[in-house]
Amino acid sequence: MTDLFENPVGLNGFEFIEFSAPERGLLEPVFETMGFERVASHRSKDVDLWRQGGINIITNYEPRSAAWYFAREHGPSACGMGFRVRDAKKAYDYLLQQGAEPIQVETGAMELHIPGIRGIGNSIIYLVDRYDEGGNELSIYDIDFEYLPGVERHPEGCGFKLIDHLTHNVYGGRMAYWAGYYEKLFNFREIKYFDIKGEYTGLTSQALTAPDGKIRIPLNEEGKSGGGQIEEFLRQYNGEGIQHIALICDDLVACWDRLKAKGVPFMTAPPGSYYDMLDGRLPGHGEPIEELRTRGILLDGTTEGNEPRLLLQIFAEPQIGPVFFEFIQRKGDYKDGFGEGNFKALFESIERDQVNRGVLEAEGAK
Repeated sequence: MTDLFENPVGLNGFEFIEFSAPERGLLEPVFETMGFERVASHRSKDVDLWRQGGINIITNYEPRSAAWYFAREHGPSACGMGFRVRDAKKAYDYLLQQGAEPIQVETGAMELHIPGIRGIGNSIIYLVDRYDEGGNELSIYDIDFEYLPGVERHPEGCGFKLIDHLTHNVYGGRMAYWAGYYEKLFNFREIKYFDIKGEYTGLTSQALTAPDGKIRIPLNEEGKSGGGQIEEFLRQYNGEGIQHIALICDDLVACWDRLKAKGVPFMTAPPGSYYDMLDGRLPGHGEPIEELRTRGILLDGTTEGNEPRLLLQIFAEPQIGPVFFEFIQRKGDYKDGFGEGNFKALFESIERDQVNRGVLEAEGAK
C-alpha cells in the first residue's frame, strides 16, 4: 500500500497490542471466546503471544516490568502497542528529535532490542522492524519466542484478519494535546470529527490516520454535560488510555455467529426502529436487514451513485476492565468511515447499559 502522505517514521501498520492484568486468568478467557489461540511463549519472560489471522496480542505478566506496573495502576488493560516501522533505530532517533519521551526497555541475552516511547496514559509504543508480511520473513516472535508444540501458527479463529483501528479516551481539554502528539511525532492527520449528543450525555471524537493509512486512532473526549461514558471510563481505568480495539473481517454475519457460539457478550442492540429506517438512510445498500436486526449489527456508509460503500459493525461488552472490542467489515473500498452515522445509536445503547447498571439516572426517574 502506497503511503497517503509523508511518512517520516516509516510506519507500516500495527504489529501487536500488549495487555496485562494483576493476575492470570482474567485476560485469557476473553481472547479465547473471540477466537484467539495462544501460539507461543517468550524464551525468558512471562509473556505469551496470542494470534488470530494477522492479529497479534501480547499478554505480559513479567514481574516489575512496565506492563506489570501498568496493571497495578489500571487493572486489566491494554498497556502498549507495537507499530511496524521500516527501520526501528532510525524511527526511534527521529522520534526523540521530535520530542518523544524515551522508554528503557529491558532486553535479555540473545534477545532483540525493541525501542519504545511513552504513549497514551503512560502506555508504551514499541517500534518493530522485524515482522512477517506474508513472505515468511523473520519476525520478533521467531527470535524471542518459542512456538508451542504442534500449534497452528496462524489460526483462523473466528475469521478476523487485522486490527482496523483503536481508540483513546482522553480527559476533557486534552484532545488537542494528543492530536498534536500524533501529528508532531508520526505525521498523523485528522480524517473525521464528530460531536455526538446522546439522550443524556455527549462526546466529541476526532479520528486520526497515520501516513501509511493502516494505523487509525480516534480520540474521544467527554461532552460538556459530563457524567457520561468517557468520564466513567477515565474513572474506572484511573486515567487516559486505549478504550477499544476494532478487528476487521470479510463476513461479519458469519463471524458474529462464531463469536456468539463461543459466548462473546455483545452490547445492547439498537431499537427496532433503527433497522426500519436503514433503507431510508442508505437506499440501495443491498444488505439483509433481518440478518442484521437479529444480530444487532449496525450499518453505515454511503450509497451515492448507486455504489454502496459500507461499514458493518458491532461491539462486545467491556470485559477487560472498561476496555472492549469492536468487530467490523468494510465493503466497497469504504476505508475512512468509523460508523459516524451509527455513533448516536451506539452512544445511546451504551447509555442504556449505564442506566441499567445505575451509573446514569434516566430522566423519568429523577
